[in-house]
Amino acid sequence: MAANEADQKLSRNALIALVIGSMVGSGIFALPAQFGRTTGALGAIIAWMIAGTGMLTLAFVFQSLSRRKPELDAGIYAYAKDGFGDYIGFASAAGYWIGCCLADVACLILIKATLGQFFPVFGDGTTPVAIASASLLLWSVHVLVLRGIKGAAALNTATTFAKIIPILLFIIVAAIALNGELFSENFWGAERPDARDVLAQVRGTMLLTVFVFVGIEGASVYSRYARTRSDIGIATVTGFLTVLCLLVLVTLLSYGILPRGELAGLPTPSMAGVMEAMVGRWGGVFISIALLISILGNYLSWSLLAAEILHSAAVQRTMPAFLARENAHKVPVGALWLTNCVIQAFLLVSWFAEYAFTLALKMTSAMTLIPYLLVAAYGLKLASTGEAYHAGGRTRTTDGIVAAVATLYAAGMIYAGGPKFLLLSAILYAPGTLLFLIAKRERKERLFRPIESVLFGAIAIAAGAGIYGLAVGAISI
Repeated sequence: MAANEADQKLSRNALIALVIGSMVGSGIFALPAQFGRTTGALGAIIAWMIAGTGMLTLAFVFQSLSRRKPELDAGIYAYAKDGFGDYIGFASAAGYWIGCCLADVACLILIKATLGQFFPVFGDGTTPVAIASASLLLWSVHVLVLRGIKGAAALNTATTFAKIIPILLFIIVAAIALNGELFSENFWGAERPDARDVLAQVRGTMLLTVFVFVGIEGASVYSRYARTRSDIGIATVTGFLTVLCLLVLVTLLSYGILPRGELAGLPTPSMAGVMEAMVGRWGGVFISIALLISILGNYLSWSLLAAEILHSAAVQRTMPAFLARENAHKVPVGALWLTNCVIQAFLLVSWFAEYAFTLALKMTSAMTLIPYLLVAAYGLKLASTGEAYHAGGRTRTTDGIVAAVATLYAAGMIYAGGPKFLLLSAILYAPGTLLFLIAKRERKERLFRPIESVLFGAIAIAAGAGIYGLAVGAISI
């Protein structure tokens, strides 16, 4: 192994930081109000149990696949391609990549919106000054990443610790200040307890739980940089369990600090409002600063993941060859340029969008759920066929059950999102297929197999329906 290549390898702790850094972003700071508007403490407990079980099984699928298929070092994309063919593999890569780009746009807008609370010139994050400064930040990070994945990952590790510490402080203070009587009043989320109401409350929080877990695949995507293959699965599960504990504690402890109605009315970041209620004004400012650090780290994680997934697909010749190009620091420079150009384009569009931030958050969840479903289905396929398993072992049965639960969970979340976001996703998938066509032309191969033609046709029809729905107002954003 060349010295420069060895220098770019990531330790287990760096991989864990990538997973945590990818998941812990703006979402956790908004949980008190988001859950307060939708459910009481009981509904929150049930929602986290469902989400925790579903995402934990997905984490175990990633862990199992890293052992069963060590030659697939492109993670979420490679599994879809190996299991279901070139075009589905491409769709997984493209969907995940676009989701990462949208997540970065959301991060940039929220950074400026948070600053807008102190400097009105930034407004809601989409003013001309906000867009210009966000663009400056975008290309500054671009230059940083071009200098090497190792340096960018080190910065991500540092920002991960910087944002976890304030969250831990919030949890400690909230645990001390917890009012048991108030928690009991907020328990059912309604004056008259009713099981149907609780179930409706749970349904209302499920897509939110998906968003805060996006990034669980961080170590898998970066598997080619891992010093040891076994670190990939360990980093995924460890990172997930750490974030799950933080999410549950932040959500539930808040119900013991303020009445549900007051929680629901808190502005973003609502964790700052809860902290201010406990310790005074300085607490709210402290959490706002932590939010900025958190989003910056989250943005860096998404930038790394977006470029890496494009590069991996190009190396496997599913994307155009220019996306496989690397610089002297082993950075996927072609993929990084295209990623940041797309983010820049989305930023410019957000200037004219009334609900750009909210739409970016929801579309991030919608675009990443399909790749998650394909990973879970691939794990289920391996367990069903016995491929990569030794005969007579119990592990295959266990892995099959885990993968089946993960598959049902991902499919259920897509169903819960409704047809609206499937149609909006198709609008992005359809033109993205141009990259697949270019790659096929480069290889002088047939564009689609019969089943792939049918799939592309369905995506194109859905995209047309989505555009029509937007035009006539049937679909609102």
